[in-house]
Amino acid sequence: MTSKEMEQLLERTHNDIDIFDFNGKNVPRIMLPDRRFDEIMAKIYGKPVSVNTNLNILQDGLGHVFVEVSLDFSYGDIHEEFLIYANEYLEFFESLADTTMIALSPPQHSEVNQDKIFMVQLPKPERAVNALDIIKNGLQTKLYYNCLIDKFDQVY
Repeated sequence: MTSKEMEQLLERTHNDIDIFDFNGKNVPRIMLPDRRFDEIMAKIYGKPVSVNTNLNILQDGLGHVFVEVSLDFSYGDIHEEFLIYANEYLEFFESLADTTMIALSPPQHSEVNQDKIFMVQLPKPERAVNALDIIKNGLQTKLYYNCLIDKFDQVY
């Protein structure tokens, strides 16, 4: 991956993510603008809805790992994609593998205002565990690569 490609990917990343406590579990959360969150909720309110979740992993072999999280709602013609730089948000994916849930909410969510959280249960929990393994392996490549560079610098 060229530095320009890396720059372009970093520009596309969604950084409004965190981990929050939901009934004693650390759940990864993706924050959406208030308006977008309200649009989604208006379309699916009162409807039986499922969300197909895909985790597409992009890596360059040098330890840079990106994950494209795509959510396809079964109702309302809703498709959301979030590119996350896993190097900076490993805890997000560890929580995802542990809970197999993703929360969506507006940024100003409070613990009291539970109606402003939409929880997505991953239909295939093993995908989150497999994704975490791939992410960790990709990050180890970066550690290995950095060690090689350090050794090369020491020799020369």
